[in-house]
Amino acid sequence: MASRVLGMWERLRGMPGGTRVFSIAFTWKAPYFRSIRPRFVQVSPNYAALVLPKRRAVQNHIGTVHAIAVCNGLEAAMGALAEATVPSGKRWLPKGMEVAYLAKSTSDLTCSAETDPDAWSAGPDVPVHVKAVRTDGTVVVEGTINLWVTDKLS
Repeated sequence: MASRVLGMWERLRGMPGGTRVFSIAFTWKAPYFRSIRPRFVQVSPNYAALVLPKRRAVQNHIGTVHAIAVCNGLEAAMGALAEATVPSGKRWLPKGMEVAYLAKSTSDLTCSAETDPDAWSAGPDVPVHVKAVRTDGTVVVEGTINLWVTDKLS
């Protein structure tokens, strides 16, 4: 059975303005993500991506996208992936994040999250590979968000 997040993405993505409606709805469910104004571009099992727009509210003192805003984008992509992928009867919690800052974030960023499909059945530790890429193709942040996947409690 598809998750509610994946079902909503599938229903809305083909409609005019549907990805915008999905992105707004996602941030209403998880309000902390509103600060970065993510624009989801893909949500599917084992992969999700969004655009984090470079704007004044997410910039640091040197005019690049702040490192924590980038991590927020990576976590939002991971959350959408996890909701679209977690097996029925299971729940997920983020356990930790390790990232490397590789280059300046000088443009809008595409934040993506990806998992190996087999990791979900091998758990309870599920590594989610994340990265943020500038519009010129340069990877600016790369890392792993580790999830703890367990049975749902009744």
